[in-house]
Amino acid sequence: MGKMVNRSHVLVVPLPGAGHINPMLQFSRRLVSKGLKVTFVITEFISKSRQLGSSIGSIQLDTISDGYDDGFNQTGSWEPYLSSLHDVGPKTLSDLIKRYQTSSSPIHAVIYEPFLAWALDVAKDFGLFAAAFFTHACAVDYIFYSVYHEVLKVPVSSTPVLIEGLPLLLELQDLPTFVVLPDSYPANVKMTMSQFANMDKADLILINTYYKLECEVVDRMSKVCPLLTIGPTIPSIYLDKSIEDDDDYGISLSEIDASLSINWLSTKPTASVVYVSFGSCATLSSKQMEEIAWGLKRSNFHFLWVVMDSEKGKIPEGFVEEVENKGLLVNWSPQVKVLANEAVGCFLTHCGWNSTIEALSLGVPMVTMPGWSDQQTNSKLVEDAWKVGVRAKVDEHGIVKREEIALCIKEVMEGDRGREMKMNSKKWKELAIEATSEGGTSDTNINELVAMLRSTK
Repeated sequence: MGKMVNRSHVLVVPLPGAGHINPMLQFSRRLVSKGLKVTFVITEFISKSRQLGSSIGSIQLDTISDGYDDGFNQTGSWEPYLSSLHDVGPKTLSDLIKRYQTSSSPIHAVIYEPFLAWALDVAKDFGLFAAAFFTHACAVDYIFYSVYHEVLKVPVSSTPVLIEGLPLLLELQDLPTFVVLPDSYPANVKMTMSQFANMDKADLILINTYYKLECEVVDRMSKVCPLLTIGPTIPSIYLDKSIEDDDDYGISLSEIDASLSINWLSTKPTASVVYVSFGSCATLSSKQMEEIAWGLKRSNFHFLWVVMDSEKGKIPEGFVEEVENKGLLVNWSPQVKVLANEAVGCFLTHCGWNSTIEALSLGVPMVTMPGWSDQQTNSKLVEDAWKVGVRAKVDEHGIVKREEIALCIKEVMEGDRGREMKMNSKKWKELAIEATSEGGTSDTNINELVAMLRSTK
């Protein structure tokens, strides 16, 4: 065996999806900036399909199998995919760790996505320090934790719901869909609850948020598990600027052309553009897509709308030609770069946690159209706790009509409430920068984590 490398070596294991890879990859950069060695684990398919090499900058890459090395689309849904990952992942992760343990740079710790609870079991089989990295808001994590421990009974049928530590009373429309309709999403409920099945074995819980954003629920959850806030995990250039050349996440699961969006935005006045994106997994009905399209036109603001190739057929006929002087449709955009652009004045979003915390950290007020999972709760916090956005109302058929979309956009862009939202957005941006800067809460917590990891050697 060669000479031992004199620094702790951390294995980071995300769920193989863009919304999970990106924040954990960005957090890995933070660890490297503190002097640790990080090996980031991706699947064989992602490595081959994106033609990734052995590293991204200072972060080493390695692979495990998910049983679908030729592509996830073979499954058609998450349930068989996760089942395969659960069957194949533990052995390939164990083999990977064994390989490093006989090298000059053995693994000292594993940071894993808790949806992959088996990664914790593998880490403990090797006697390694293990920390769970939660990619939801702390409020959502604590709601799910309360459901797992039957403090909150499901399905929830009477409201309002009061959960100790949460700053707001919650109605049915504010709760995660799995809590309100567990029988409609059995695979998702099983996956969500699995996060907590062996959590008591974890040495630490890490949450992608910052303390002042969710102080009450962080304090409450800290009483039942060892918890550190380490977010927001967005590229350093937009926060404390402590990591050189750090202006993007580094792995995209889509074909990318960043210049199209950025060049178009460069021709628009400050705060004049509505940025529209519903995430990488959203599938909207043709009727809803039609209402969004004509709602954007009716608002009379410039807009940049991300429409995946699979959704393009739902765009109303003649719409693109009719709005060519006002809007641009793209199949992908570099979201943090777009939100950081001074031309963007509003974000029409599904309110997934990554999108929400990016908007908060970059000072962009929101119009929210939550779909499912945690998005309803995030939307409630955006509107009523942090006061940086407005939730678009659905009609009796569950559709947000064009009139409502236009009204909400105008309220955020030029209304009285919009001015308050912009002031609050600026405040949360400043607090995000403060949290990640040297001596801030997230930076201090990461330093505490680093000290723990070094002591494991």
